[in-house]
Amino acid sequence: MTDSKKAVVILSGGLDSTTCMGIAEKAGYELLPLTFDYGQRHRLELENARRVAEHYGVSDRHKVISLGFLKDFGGSALTDENIDVPDMTKEGSNQESIPVTYVPGRNLLFLSIATSYAEAKGAEAIYIGVNALDYSGYPDCRPEFIRKVEEVVALATKVGVEGKPIRIETPLVEWTKADIIREGTRLGVPYQLTTSCYNGKQDACGVCDSCRLRLKGFAEAGLTDPISYAVHS
Repeated sequence: MTDSKKAVVILSGGLDSTTCMGIAEKAGYELLPLTFDYGQRHRLELENARRVAEHYGVSDRHKVISLGFLKDFGGSALTDENIDVPDMTKEGSNQESIPVTYVPGRNLLFLSIATSYAEAKGAEAIYIGVNALDYSGYPDCRPEFIRKVEEVVALATKVGVEGKPIRIETPLVEWTKADIIREGTRLGVPYQLTTSCYNGKQDACGVCDSCRLRLKGFAEAGLTDPISYAVHS
């Protein structure tokens, strides 16, 4: 495998990151999945990420990094049990404001650590499943954020200085959720092993923003979501 091209895939165990696994595999990369345990409410994703890595035959290369201090910091409904995850069937969606499920600095941290891992392992790319269309309004999912981080990565790494910078691949960034699901289905992505629910129950809640976007995507793609929901409307 020494001559193979490698890609770090930031793998949460959710729909988007798992689709990135499928896309990176199709592109011929040796997959280096990287999962972050930051004390998230939806800890079910960690087990899902392990199962996804097993599905792709890369369990031996799957790394789980502890970032428990993000839970200590708080400031997000995903890390602070005292902040409720919004029920979007009651509250509706407001794209003008950044939701309480935003985790301060999360993707900035993820990409910094993924850069270190990628350079150490000789990987030429990092895949991250950010999306700027069907998303919750997070500032660290925007294309302009990714491009700026990529510039910093080129400046801050040995391989960047030597003219072989690590690329940050965001194949989903301009796709609708339906587009993502159609392509993932075409590639045989195991959506039955994923969850998108912010509440982290065995049956997805069906009412948080992430569940609603996922259900909308499957409906618009004309496909059936293979996971179970407590509420499905």
